[in-house]
Amino acid sequence: MTMFRSGIYRCRIAHRRSRPRVHALSYGAFYLLLDLDELDQLHRRLKWFSVNSFNMLSHFDRDHGGGSNQPLRAWVESNLTDAGINLGGGRIEILCLPRIFGYVFNPISVYYCYDTNDRIRAILYEVNNTFSERHTYLFEIDNEDADEKRLLKHDCPKRFYVSPFINVEGQYHFRIRRPGEKVYLHIHQTDDDGPLLDAWVRGDRIPLTDRNLITTLLRYPLLSLKVIGGIHWEALKLWIKGIGLRDRPAPPKQPVTTITVDGMNPRPNP
Repeated sequence: MTMFRSGIYRCRIAHRRSRPRVHALSYGAFYLLLDLDELDQLHRRLKWFSVNSFNMLSHFDRDHGGGSNQPLRAWVESNLTDAGINLGGGRIEILCLPRIFGYVFNPISVYYCYDTNDRIRAILYEVNNTFSERHTYLFEIDNEDADEKRLLKHDCPKRFYVSPFINVEGQYHFRIRRPGEKVYLHIHQTDDDGPLLDAWVRGDRIPLTDRNLITTLLRYPLLSLKVIGGIHWEALKLWIKGIGLRDRPAPPKQPVTTITVDGMNPRPNP
C-alpha cells in the first residue's frame, strides 16, 4: 500500500468570543493535509478523491490562491519570491477542507512551506469570508525557528473583513505547530480593549487512504454544509444576543499581506 506524505486530520474546532457577550462553539471536522507535489499521484491512485475534477471528495486549485486554474504551487512560489523567500524546490503542504460532493467553504487554509533541509521557511494563512472574498497573510519564518518543532508564534494587524460582528481592526496572534501526528493552530485576536476572540484547530492524523476517506466522511457527513450553515446559525445567535452588525469595507487591494523577519512588508496594502 502506498503511503503518502499527505494525510487526514480528524479535528476539533473551537471558537470563543470574550466580549461584549461571551459566545462559544465547538464542533468536529476533518482536514486534509495535501503535499502539492503529490496531487497528481493522489488523483491517480485514490478512488474517492480527485484533483480538479468531481468526486465524492476533491481538491480544486481555483478554490485557493488566486482563484484560477493556475497550479497552486506556482501561486505560492510567486508570493514567496515577492517576499524574498526561496525554498529551493522544497515541498509545500496545504491544510484545508476538501470539496464534498462538489461543495466547500474554507474559513481558513494553512500553507506550510519547507526548504530542501525540511525546515519551515514560511507559513501562509488563507482566509475566506462568506462574501466570496479572500485574503492571505504570509509570514517568513526565522532561521532560528525553521528547524524547530516548538510552537511558532507570529503576529500582524488584521486587514480583512471576516465576521459581520467584528471590525477590521486590532491584531492577530497566530500560534501553530508543524503538522505531524497531530495538528495545532490557535488564533488569538485582540484590539485596543484587550482580548476579543480565540479560535483553535486541534486534530490527530490518520493515513490518506480510500478506506479512511470513506470512514471519515461517514463520521463527519455533509461537513461543508455544516460549516457554512453553522456560520449563519451562530451569526443569528450573536444577533439575538444584541451584538450589532459592522459595515463591510472593501478588501485590501493587494490580496496578500506579507510579514518578513525584519518586519518589512514588500507588498504593502493601502
